[in-house]
Amino acid sequence: MTTTAPNAVRAAAPSAALLRPLVIVAVVICPALMVRFAGIHPSPILGLITYGAAVVAASFLLAWAAEAAQIDVSGGLAVAVLGVIAVLPEYAVDLYYAYTAGHVPDYTQYAAANMTGSNRLLMGIGWPVVVLISVWVARRATGRKVGQLDLDASNRVEIGFLMIAGVVAFVVPATGRIHIAFGVLLLAWFGFYLYKLSRGDVEEPELVGTAAALGALPERARRIAVSALFILAASVIVTCAKPFAENLIDAGTQLGIDRFLLVQWLAPLASEAPEFIIAIIFAARGKGAIAIATLISSKVNQWTLLVGSLPVAFMLGGGGPSIQLDGRQIEEMVLTAAQTLMGVTLVLGLRFRRWAAWALLALFVVQFPITSMQGRVLLSAAYAVVAGVALVINRRQLAPTLLAPFAGRAKRHGGHPHQPAEEPRAG
Repeated sequence: MTTTAPNAVRAAAPSAALLRPLVIVAVVICPALMVRFAGIHPSPILGLITYGAAVVAASFLLAWAAEAAQIDVSGGLAVAVLGVIAVLPEYAVDLYYAYTAGHVPDYTQYAAANMTGSNRLLMGIGWPVVVLISVWVARRATGRKVGQLDLDASNRVEIGFLMIAGVVAFVVPATGRIHIAFGVLLLAWFGFYLYKLSRGDVEEPELVGTAAALGALPERARRIAVSALFILAASVIVTCAKPFAENLIDAGTQLGIDRFLLVQWLAPLASEAPEFIIAIIFAARGKGAIAIATLISSKVNQWTLLVGSLPVAFMLGGGGPSIQLDGRQIEEMVLTAAQTLMGVTLVLGLRFRRWAAWALLALFVVQFPITSMQGRVLLSAAYAVVAGVALVINRRQLAPTLLAPFAGRAKRHGGHPHQPAEEPRAG
């Protein structure tokens, strides 16, 4: 009678769990690479679908690899590298628009659209959905009424970084431009953010799904696989970013859809899909604090790394020292910054209440039928009013939050390049 060694059984399980998603991703990516390298120019809609699917698939590869890499890496450099890689899908398209705007001024509107869309999408849908799912899961698990998700004390660092970046962001609509000096300042703030997080303790990550299968591989095989996935995903995204961005604009023209709106919402939705899915999985498993911490950290990245990189890409593309914004782009920036302040003030007390999640979601949804300047101004005012009320309620938490980025070391866990350590709680 032949028996199978326990080690062989354990090795077969992660291999099978790893092979299926990788095959699916390869099937999705291959058509885009074949079309790209063959020099074929499909119709805008078909090109949008083909290249967009490849970007989404590559985003999943990055998400899996970034999670699994936390087993083997730690320290400031590792956090910095993983932080940049994790946001590559979202930023590749926007930086292409900003670079092109340096010599084709019409593309400035698309750079602004993509940046404001990704920011508002993350806070308007990502944050509320994670909180609502977490509260619902806690209710089912405890059988009692649960009205909020409690954040860990270490989250105050991210909230502090985000609050300062959100306030400073009003410089853009106030001046009507994104100057290179302002961009460098934001990039420095992002660098300090990574440095701050790298000073925290790193514990073993809690992985799920494909990332867990990657993490279960033997050390040498895991490191080779993670490195290969990083390289492959980054190559696919760089290869597909330009045709995806161009087809996005052309598809809007062909479909008769406002190209600004299409760039503002479709591209960010595609690139952020993996992160949303991972956060929702954590929330559904009763780990809402980990999920919301991940999304808060992503919001910090958007207001620092993304916004700060735009004028740099613009200059590299042949533009001047600042990106000049028109009236609509300024309105979008005001609206985005106001939403950010509302979200931050709502969680100053390290409690994310269910009504706050519904408020963020409702104000996000109501913006779509609003097309006039007056409407956007009123919506920005609504965000500001809620932010003001929340600030009054949480006024005692304001000073500790603003000082948190400059305080001592905070304990972290390694489940994500920048998320805190505690078990999530709903209360």
